[in-house]
Amino acid sequence: MDLIEWSDFQKVQLCVGTVLTAEVFAEARKPAYKLVVDFGESIGLRKSSAQITDIYEAEALVGRQVVAVVNFPAKQIGPMMSECLVTGFHREDGAVILAVPDQPVPNGARLA
Repeated sequence: MDLIEWSDFQKVQLCVGTVLTAEVFAEARKPAYKLVVDFGESIGLRKSSAQITDIYEAEALVGRQVVAVVNFPAKQIGPMMSECLVTGFHREDGAVILAVPDQPVPNGARLA
């Protein structure tokens, strides 16, 4: 395992946002959803492609808070430009479980 410095960790902006919309990303090579996430006034709305269809139904994601990296450069994924990376953990079967706060926090709150 490579060790990092505190300054390396500080560069990654992991923030909380609320999923506003979630729909099937039909054009994706692997099953995924297109998400629009609200990160509050300072960051705004960001789009993301999330391969979380094994566990989550699109309708159940709306209104949930998620943790995402918001300072990656935008990445073209098929016909969509992904503007943040929603985070999660792989189970043994490969399904992704979202990393989420266990209590509501303001949109845009940064991981401390």
